[in-house]
Amino acid sequence: MPISIDEFESQQEPRITNAERVIRFLVRNRDRAFKASEIADETGVSQNSIHPVLRRLRERGLVRHREPYWAVGDLEAVRDAMQLHSATTTLDDELGPENRDEWLAAAEADDGADE
Repeated sequence: MPISIDEFESQQEPRITNAERVIRFLVRNRDRAFKASEIADETGVSQNSIHPVLRRLRERGLVRHREPYWAVGDLEAVRDAMQLHSATTTLDDELGPENRDEWLAAAEADDGADE
């Protein structure tokens, strides 16, 4: 079914993070390991960003590293992380993103009610 041009223009591109790009690439190529520069080239992640992204993913157990190569980590952990990300993205889209200041204000108000 066609949509109006106004609806077409108002649609946003899906938000895909650098970490998602890296994970998706490594999962598709789970039988291989790559140098960081190769991952950057294949995913479109900048050379300046690829190492911090890979380090954060390694800290979460989502990628493995043996100098100078990187490979996907535990596939179950990757699946769980992607499901959590998908759920939070859906909730953010439906309800709006979380606001830390609102959470802190609510916690302070709740602490005051206990007194």
